[in-house]
Amino acid sequence: MLVRPAALDPLLILLLALFVDALLGDMRPLFSIVTHPVAAFGRLVAKLERRLNRPQRSAADRRGRGIVLVVFAMALAAAVGWIILLLTRPARWGWAVEIFVAAVLLAQRSLYDHVLAVSRGLRDGGLPGGREAVRHIVGRDPESLDEHGVARAAIESLFENFSDGVVAPVFWYVIAGLPGLFAYKALNTLDSMIGHRNERYADFGFAAARLDTAANFVPARLAGAIIALAAIFGPGTQPQAALRTMLRDARKHRSVNAGWPEGAAAGALGLALAGPRRYGGRVVEDPWIGEGRARATTVDINRALYLFVVACLVHAALLAALAVASMR
Repeated sequence: MLVRPAALDPLLILLLALFVDALLGDMRPLFSIVTHPVAAFGRLVAKLERRLNRPQRSAADRRGRGIVLVVFAMALAAAVGWIILLLTRPARWGWAVEIFVAAVLLAQRSLYDHVLAVSRGLRDGGLPGGREAVRHIVGRDPESLDEHGVARAAIESLFENFSDGVVAPVFWYVIAGLPGLFAYKALNTLDSMIGHRNERYADFGFAAARLDTAANFVPARLAGAIIALAAIFGPGTQPQAALRTMLRDARKHRSVNAGWPEGAAAGALGLALAGPRRYGGRVVEDPWIGEGRARATTVDINRALYLFVVACLVHAALLAALAVASMR
């Protein structure tokens, strides 16, 4: 069995990865030169999808091929994570490589930056500027949104992705180390690419969508609880309303998981989120989550960003407490 020299506790590695991610974000200068691992994986998935998901095949055949793709892609991703560990464990500074790799697969800073861009887009460019910025982070039709819709979409994306992009990757690293983190990111990418309920992907992406829902079940509820806890420390945020709204309204959301962090955020910020929206020319009549204002503004986006930062700090503090407890 390989033993890492000058080994660091995995939870400490994870804490340092969160710090590196918060400091450096998506590292655009680096990944303008080399391909980001998630982008490389996405290209592979797109190529395999074109070969496996042909419309002339039966629904059962497409569903079976989708299962094969999910198993193959997750196994490949986990194997990459394991190979990185095997290569870095004997190295003196191998732990630094693991910190960097884990940081690349986290999304605290990039989420903050993308949502801040929506706030600045609305402020500096009005509705067209807000629509242009929000199209990078939501799946709905930006042209159908007014300024309040743009602001709500940014806030909803921020907290839904707090679960998918921060809490869930950390959760699966804690459970299964770097291979677990890689496998989760592979699954989450698969879901974002093929886990759609439309004619092309309803069967082929069935397994990806269902497994992603299962993988995010616990992290989504943890994320909601963390947001409610963070509301204790935010100016003007309401922790009791966050908890009450989350427990009451989370199940109203079309997603089994997204309603938990969005419900906590709606209650904490005194907003109404979700509600009717348009996807690809089709109006989805979803119920509102929260009993506050639906007319969100750039001020609310900035309040949401403050709550997000505090939630990230609370998340890191809980991880640090777990690390200390594990050392005893």
